[in-house]
Amino acid sequence: MDPHQVKSERTRRWFFEQCGVGLGSIALGDLLRASAPSDPLAPKQPHFAPKAKRVVFLFMAGAPSHLELFDFKPELKKFDGTLPPADLLKGYRAAFINPNSKLLGPKFQFAQYGSNGAWISELLPHTAAIVDDLAIVKSMSTDAFNHAPGQLLMNTGTMQFGRPSFGSWATYGLGSESRDLPAFVVFSSGAKGPSGGNSCWGSGFLPTVYQGVQLRGSGDPVLYLSNPPGVDKQTQRESLDSLRSLNEMHLATEGDPEISTRINSFEMAFRMQDSGPELMDLTKEPAHILEMYGAQPGKPSFANNCLYARRLLERGVRFVQLYHEAWDQHGNLVKDLKKNCLDTDKAAAALVKDLKQRGLLDDTLVIWGGEFGRTPMVQGGSDGRDHHPNAFTMWMAGGGIKPGLVMGETDELGFNVTKDRVHVHDLHATLLHLLGFDHTKLTYKFQGRPFRLTDVHGEVVRKMLA
Repeated sequence: MDPHQVKSERTRRWFFEQCGVGLGSIALGDLLRASAPSDPLAPKQPHFAPKAKRVVFLFMAGAPSHLELFDFKPELKKFDGTLPPADLLKGYRAAFINPNSKLLGPKFQFAQYGSNGAWISELLPHTAAIVDDLAIVKSMSTDAFNHAPGQLLMNTGTMQFGRPSFGSWATYGLGSESRDLPAFVVFSSGAKGPSGGNSCWGSGFLPTVYQGVQLRGSGDPVLYLSNPPGVDKQTQRESLDSLRSLNEMHLATEGDPEISTRINSFEMAFRMQDSGPELMDLTKEPAHILEMYGAQPGKPSFANNCLYARRLLERGVRFVQLYHEAWDQHGNLVKDLKKNCLDTDKAAAALVKDLKQRGLLDDTLVIWGGEFGRTPMVQGGSDGRDHHPNAFTMWMAGGGIKPGLVMGETDELGFNVTKDRVHVHDLHATLLHLLGFDHTKLTYKFQGRPFRLTDVHGEVVRKMLA
């Protein structure tokens, strides 16, 4: 090389050795700053015009018996006390019962209601009164036959822990229309919380800003919402402003979406000091509304939670989920089902009626159901049913769902689906479609590949659409 070339090579070598890391850091910082949203819950546009803008999921945890509530089987009553056909149980996996368990006929009376003559149990008189607003799907099926895996599958699309819930996917895709309340709110009633735990409303690998926020059914909606003695609103605001400035500086440097979550969490808590108590004050509801739901201010109940759900939806909350863990009737079927329906039937129907009369049902998706069904065979002596994944019933209303639909059939014993089978993945694909999403394209890259709620499964069930 001549001296000029040597000088040029040395200059280039020095530049890449000494400046490459610095320029890379600058470029990376710019990319991270561009990708880190200042408001991760700002409203977003879905893939196409949605039919539903918000969701309320009435989750009957523990698995209601479709055979006592929606799937009328006179043949099962006829064969009560006999052994089921041997070929019916070939390869069947049950949680607790054995092959010698006999058939158990339905314990309650059914009658037909609505324009389509839907069979509804005597336990659900209020649901029967709104049957023309519902789409009843009697052909649901799942892969899980125990509670925690079944609840996780129904809520997250998989039986494994660590995946985002349906509510988290919805808020990730749509954002929120509420600035003063969480985008995704959860209430729990019944004897205990769901068997799947907080993972049923967790955000999995999505940023935690999209996870469900559990509110309490009485008093302050979350603990420590009130300021401690000596801290007034101005002092708190000044402290939060200083903290926000520090977090925004950190966000600009690191680009970590969890920093956005932290900022959002602090600001939301501050705003909820005003919005939270107002939300929870049911005494401002008219007496006829309280009566319609069966709600009693100050007394936690599923009925109160349904009324809170309507109030949340009115205030722009995107996704509300009400868990009522009480439906696991391995024994005491008659007694417990009567109580469960008394606790939930009136309020669930009232929510649909209330949304309809306020003009909210058309773009609100209401979902009712549990994680699986119950066996036609008896468990626990003479009054109980085991877990059953092969067939169960759910209903939906509003938000683009076809009203008055009765879809799907099971065999004469209510054991297997015989027509229009809808797997949990198909349900998720359909619900996302109603929210304006192609379920194959609402994805998030994690561990080197894109994930979605339906994983590699699911088809939109066109029959369910209005």
